[in-house]
Amino acid sequence: MLSYCHSLTQYGRLKTLEVNVGDLLLGNGHPIRVQTMTTTDTMDTLATVEQSIRCIEAGAELVRITAPSKKEAENLLNIKNELRKRGYNTPLVADIHFTPNAAEIAARIVEKVRVNPGNYVDKKKFEFIEYTDAEYNEEIDRIRERFTPLVKICKEYGTAMRIGTNHGSLSDRIMSRYGDTPMGMVESAMEFLRVARGESYHNIVLSMKSSNPLVMVQAYRLLVRTMEDEFGVCYPLHLGVTEAGDGEDGRIKSAMGIGTLLEDGIGDTIRVSLTEDPEFEIPVCKDLVKRYEGRGASKTVIPPVDKLPYSPFEYKRRSSRVIANIGDHHVPVVVADFMKAASITREDLSAIGYTYDPVSDKWNIADAAADYLYSGNKSIDFDLPGTLKVICDHKTWLQMPDKQKYWPLFQGREYLQTAQRSPGMNFVAVDAADDRITADLPEAIAKDETVILCCWSSHPEAMASLRRLVIELMNRDIRCPLILAVGSRDSSIDEQLIHFSAEAGALFLDGMGDGIWLINDPEKIINDRISGRTYLETRNNQQFINNTSFSILQATRTRISKTEYISCPSCGRTLFDLQETTAKIRSVTHHLKGVKIAIMGCIVNGPGEMADADFGYVGSGPGKITLYKGKEVVKRGVDSAIAVQELVGLLKENDAWVDPA
Repeated sequence: MLSYCHSLTQYGRLKTLEVNVGDLLLGNGHPIRVQTMTTTDTMDTLATVEQSIRCIEAGAELVRITAPSKKEAENLLNIKNELRKRGYNTPLVADIHFTPNAAEIAARIVEKVRVNPGNYVDKKKFEFIEYTDAEYNEEIDRIRERFTPLVKICKEYGTAMRIGTNHGSLSDRIMSRYGDTPMGMVESAMEFLRVARGESYHNIVLSMKSSNPLVMVQAYRLLVRTMEDEFGVCYPLHLGVTEAGDGEDGRIKSAMGIGTLLEDGIGDTIRVSLTEDPEFEIPVCKDLVKRYEGRGASKTVIPPVDKLPYSPFEYKRRSSRVIANIGDHHVPVVVADFMKAASITREDLSAIGYTYDPVSDKWNIADAAADYLYSGNKSIDFDLPGTLKVICDHKTWLQMPDKQKYWPLFQGREYLQTAQRSPGMNFVAVDAADDRITADLPEAIAKDETVILCCWSSHPEAMASLRRLVIELMNRDIRCPLILAVGSRDSSIDEQLIHFSAEAGALFLDGMGDGIWLINDPEKIINDRISGRTYLETRNNQQFINNTSFSILQATRTRISKTEYISCPSCGRTLFDLQETTAKIRSVTHHLKGVKIAIMGCIVNGPGEMADADFGYVGSGPGKITLYKGKEVVKRGVDSAIAVQELVGLLKENDAWVDPA
């Protein structure tokens, strides 16, 4: 095993133990299972049953239901009986946080229980406590005493269990010893797993969720390595990015975190947490899983990685030289692809963040404005905004009178076959799957301080192929800046978002890119409203690609261009309409670049779960909201009718507000 997976170049599912969830088999090479969670009040039996059925009919293979107290846990029996009476035998999962008694009741009723080790026994008060080893071991004994009864019940009833760590709800004890780290997340779960193993109970799934895909990916990788080192086996893994949000951002963040791990064969079941009705999560899950069906079947072998020049458990950006505004300390650049456009006009640039005002003869530039435009073989007959540069084919560049306005793109070895190059910047496209190019071209351009590599791959497993090339460059200390080019021929927006996020996001999470260049085929995109899926109209393609590029960089925290929302997906504990409230908050704060706002339905998902946020809006009772600055309570019991205005006031008080343009 190479640190955390079977291979970085040859796809294969991570070998895990087999778990029975009712009649559903999970792990041990079985298909990746998709699941979701209801948002109804668990005491409303009929509403929960009806929503569960919608989820099941959408394709959910497990349905999770919150059980915050004993009465909800007891009502799971009524929900289960009604579903079975209607002919639905899908396994049910009880979601437990603070109430061990509820877990012990639920474990006798449903097929699986989920416990959060951060709050199942421990309480979170955001206190730092210095423990001696003896005192720490006493705390572990306390966990064993409180957790063992549930383990024994699960073992007796054949109930499966998920030990589900959340980044934001690590206990004060874990935080005091390990800090707010992926290793702390892993140890939080391992403490509970050791107790279960001590009772010879192994029907267990684990998860390491965070709203930050980078933290989430590192935690899962560490968990795999830790289980292998300590036990010699891995338990099945449930993948998910918690509080991903809604719309495109929620899909991008989820696809990035989950997809990065699936690329390496890690993951046995997935849940995409969107601030939307739960049945809408399932198509996204299915699109993700579909990407990896048949993986590993390619006859073209990607050479193995002999030496890993970076740590997959901590972020460090690949070292590169600076050329203009690309590389080293600069944020990754965005390239807008106009290769297939018939022509390029001033109006076309509005889709990539540049709006021309003919009255003032000036350009208005958005925060999410592309840095480069690839025109292919076309010239541009109007003055461009000063911050936008044009890349064109080398033959086209040779014909251009203004060599400071255009920059050449060479196709692989074409660069070596001509002396007519730019003294400033030369973009060289490299297919990572073409051994004829990758064998000698990188070395030939290693010392050329004008070359920027635009790397893409024709291999069916493009991410692994690109990663292999970047690793080779790092091992050979070739420091040309890298623009990662990812192409998609998928027909729907959802499929393209997943494709772009999983491939490009995985590489950026490991610090490998100095720029992003997304390419799709608008001629293959259809507008089909009958299927119920969202499809892209050709005229909106440039805006979609540009927005997706910036959203991927935002989700990897490599370039911040907009407000970030950490929004939980709602459940039966939620104390207000999350979708409506998220939309209201977004409508008045979307212009606050770089501000992170958490919108949490209840105290379970805040303040701990919003540990990564600058400000928080948390349900604290029916019609009541608590506002946070970081982890600090600022206002309690705010009437929900005025809570959004109060949040704006809090932003102003802390100099986080600017008036919209």
